[in-house]
Amino acid sequence: MDLKGKKVLFLGDSITRGTGASCEENAYWNVFGRNTGAIVKGYGISGTRIAPQRTPESPGGESYAQYFGSRVEGMDPEADIVVVFGGTNDFGHGDAPFGRMTDREETSFYGALHCLYRKLLTKYPTAEIVVITPIHRGGEDDPFYNQVARTAAPLSGYVQAIREVAEYYGLPVLDLYRMGGISHHVTKVQETYLPDWLHPSDAGHARIASRLEGFLKTL
Repeated sequence: MDLKGKKVLFLGDSITRGTGASCEENAYWNVFGRNTGAIVKGYGISGTRIAPQRTPESPGGESYAQYFGSRVEGMDPEADIVVVFGGTNDFGHGDAPFGRMTDREETSFYGALHCLYRKLLTKYPTAEIVVITPIHRGGEDDPFYNQVARTAAPLSGYVQAIREVAEYYGLPVLDLYRMGGISHHVTKVQETYLPDWLHPSDAGHARIASRLEGFLKTL
């Protein structure tokens, strides 16, 4: 795919917001735009999740309650490519049940994935909808890391759910969990790309942009 001049929208959380980078211009999607000549627009809100919270109180305040599906309507009505990058906050502090593949309501993580992808496909039927999995992060192997719900799967379970539901709708998946090259398991790598164990540094954002560019060029 030739990316120059393509309109690419990015729906995400704090990583898409640019947290961890030295400035918003160094957020992965802005780097991607500079590198490819694509027209880019970011819809990143820190702390947001793919699934809505069950409880009225949302950790982090009102902005955290703006789960991904609730924001689709407010996105630009035209796009050539829509990139969805989320799930780490569902693992980290979401209180929605994990659910199962057969769920079709937003009341579980699986169900919210179905609803989100359906909304995007309905709004952008001719666009390429691309899904990015979470990157590695601190606490990822502990199914009880989530102190809000304490019923979470490990992060790898959320990654698998994202892949499974995306496959159901025929959506391409860039699996940064498996092939992003960003991890906290090696100290030097963590210090370089993931200094706070959650948000990418400038180098981390640049690596995500590079991985995304290479992936999209294969479509």
